[in-house]
Amino acid sequence: MNWITNYVRPTINSLFSRREVPENLWSKCPECGTMLFHRELADNLNVCTNCDHHLAISPRDRFAALFDGGVFTEVKVPEPIADPLHFRDQKKYPDRLKAAQKSTGEKEAMLVAEGEIGRTPIVAASQDFSFMGGSMSMYVGNAIIAGAERAVKLKRPFVLFSAAGGARMQEGILGLMQMPRTTIAVEMVRDAGLPYIVVLTHPTTGGVTASYAMLGDVQIAEPNALIGFAGARVIEQTIREKLPEGFQRSEYLLDHGMLDRVTHRKKLKEELTTILRMLTRQSPAVKGDLPKPEAKAEPAKTEAK
Repeated sequence: MNWITNYVRPTINSLFSRREVPENLWSKCPECGTMLFHRELADNLNVCTNCDHHLAISPRDRFAALFDGGVFTEVKVPEPIADPLHFRDQKKYPDRLKAAQKSTGEKEAMLVAEGEIGRTPIVAASQDFSFMGGSMSMYVGNAIIAGAERAVKLKRPFVLFSAAGGARMQEGILGLMQMPRTTIAVEMVRDAGLPYIVVLTHPTTGGVTASYAMLGDVQIAEPNALIGFAGARVIEQTIREKLPEGFQRSEYLLDHGMLDRVTHRKKLKEELTTILRMLTRQSPAVKGDLPKPEAKAEPAKTEAK
């Protein structure tokens, strides 16, 4: 019986047992609960194919879809002081940074790049909410300043994609100081006569909303994105009133004048191209390249006899 129990039965079970499916092959839509295959989801720019809910997308994937041919060049960002407050909660701040860097594959919560969209040269910056909640750190402040300075130097529009929960608490007052620093960076772009466009994604809250995220010449948001300063529960407890349905969502803010547009992610590149070329007084974007028309050969003239 030992031979049957120890060898035969495990062999049969291993042959007919249900194979484990890697968890990263499927994602569950938080809105409708549909299981989405990772390739299908990526091809649809992380938008649910069933209910059109916009899931989070990394800055690198966003730029790959935004820039022509997916080609862009990263802008170098100055390194800030590491762990200036020697902050520690359940973990040391450097340990949290290393864990975030390992899980996201990115150095920090913001990526700055330059390239072309619809043949329109721009400088763009995008926050990564999966990196410590996209929190506004000294690096994020340096990234926005670097992007603004690059835009001014190259005389290009500056486009920013926001996604954050606010300032990074591990940097304390130094994180909060990025609010005035980034506001000055936006003014640099504006003083140079260049467009500054903000695309608010889910979620954009806290000190980010109270600074650079609401200073755009044109304010665009993705559908159903949470946008606000304080949380809805805090506001309800403060004013002691029930908030209306959809409060702090993109569509509600558009109806009440805080946004200019709510645009689907798949249509965002085309809309940004149109707006940027209008603001920079350029001709409409070329949709496609057409071959140069061939010159028609003139008919040979025959001499009358």
